[in-house]
Amino acid sequence: MSMTSRDRVLTVLNHEEPDRVPIVIGVSNATGIKMQPYQGIKRIAGINAPDKFLYQWPELGTAEVDEATMARLHSDVRGVLDLEPVATRRRNQNRAPHDDCIDSWGSGQVEVNPGYWFPGIHPLIDATTIEELENYPHWPDMSDPSRVAHVADDARRLAVQNEYAIMATPWLLFPFERAHAMQGMEAFLLNMAMYPDFARALLEKIAGYCKTLMGRFLDELGDNVDIIKIGDDLGTQESLMISPQMYRDLLMPIHADFIDFIKARTSAKIFFHSCGDVFPLIEDFIDIGVDILNPIQTSSGKMSNLAALKKRFGRNIVFCGGIDSHRVLPYGSVEEVRQEVRRVIDLLGPGGGTMIGAVHTVMNDVPPENILAMVDAVEEFGRYPLRH
Repeated sequence: MSMTSRDRVLTVLNHEEPDRVPIVIGVSNATGIKMQPYQGIKRIAGINAPDKFLYQWPELGTAEVDEATMARLHSDVRGVLDLEPVATRRRNQNRAPHDDCIDSWGSGQVEVNPGYWFPGIHPLIDATTIEELENYPHWPDMSDPSRVAHVADDARRLAVQNEYAIMATPWLLFPFERAHAMQGMEAFLLNMAMYPDFARALLEKIAGYCKTLMGRFLDELGDNVDIIKIGDDLGTQESLMISPQMYRDLLMPIHADFIDFIKARTSAKIFFHSCGDVFPLIEDFIDIGVDILNPIQTSSGKMSNLAALKKRFGRNIVFCGGIDSHRVLPYGSVEEVRQEVRRVIDLLGPGGGTMIGAVHTVMNDVPPENILAMVDAVEEFGRYPLRH
C-alpha cells in the first residue's frame, strides 16, 4: 500500500513499518546539501531553479533546495526555519566583500579562502567570570519579530498540503555549540574543566535565549509541525568531546530542561542531532525525551556497530541518517553507495524506526551522482517487507 510521505514518516516515528524507509535530505543544515552538489543534481535532473542559500546565509554555504529537486530526491520531510533578524541580514548583505560575517550574537565567520568561511570570531574568548557574561553588550534580541514573521504561513502551507512531514528547525539553538561560537572550542572546553561554575552559567544563559526564541517559534507553528530539530555536536571520530560524567553534570540538565520546555508546548517529536561517537550517551538521550537521533555517524567508534545500535536502542529511539559522508559518499562508486544504503537498511530498517539520509550536510566533495544513487537505492532496497 502506497503512503504519503507524511504518513510514511509518522508510521516510522511510531516504530512501525511503512511502505518504504523514509528519506530525510535537504531539510536543514544538518540534513542539507552544499551549493556545489546541489547545482550538480539540478544539472543532471534538468531542473531549472535559482541558487538560494538556506537561512539567506551565503557564508553557511548550504543550499535552499527547491521543490522540484526535493521531489527528485524523494525527500519525505519539508522544513520550516527561522531567520536572523532583518537588521543582521541587511548588515551582512551590505558589508564590504570579504569582511567578517557577524551574527546576532556577536560571533561570526572569517573567509579562509575565497568563498569559504570558517567560525573565527569569538567575542567571549577570554571570559572566565560570570561578571563578564553579565557585562557582555551584544546578547541577542530573541523577541525580534523578523526572526519568525514567515513561520506561521510556511507551516500552514505545508499542513494544508498534508503531503510531507514538517520538521521545524530554529538555527543554532544549541547551548554547547553556541558556547563554542562565543568562546572558541578550545577555550570553552578548558573552562568546563577549570571553571565549571562559569561554564554552567554560560550554558544556562545561552539556553535562556534559546528558550525565548523556541517559545516564539512554537507559538507561530501551532499544531502545524511533526518534528522539532535540536542538538549539540558532542562526539568525535573515536570518542566524546567531553566525558559522560561531565555531560551529565553540566549539559544534560540543560538539554533535559529544553526538551521539557518544548514538549510542554507541542506534541511534535524531538529530533536530536549530534555528530561523532555518542554511543555512551544514547541511553541519556532516551531518558531526557529524545525521540529521533541523527546522524548515526557510521564511521565513528561504536556508532559503526549498527546491529548493536538496533538491538540495544531500536525500540526506544528512531535512527535518522546512517549513510557515511566520510568515505562512501565522497569517494565511493555509485555501486558502493547503493550497497552501503542496502547494508544500513538491512541492519536498521526491520520493524521500522529508521529514516535514511547522509551523515550530516552533503559537502562539496560529494559527486551529485552519488547523492542520486543514495536516494534511488532507498527506493530500490527500502520497500517493506524488506528483502534480505
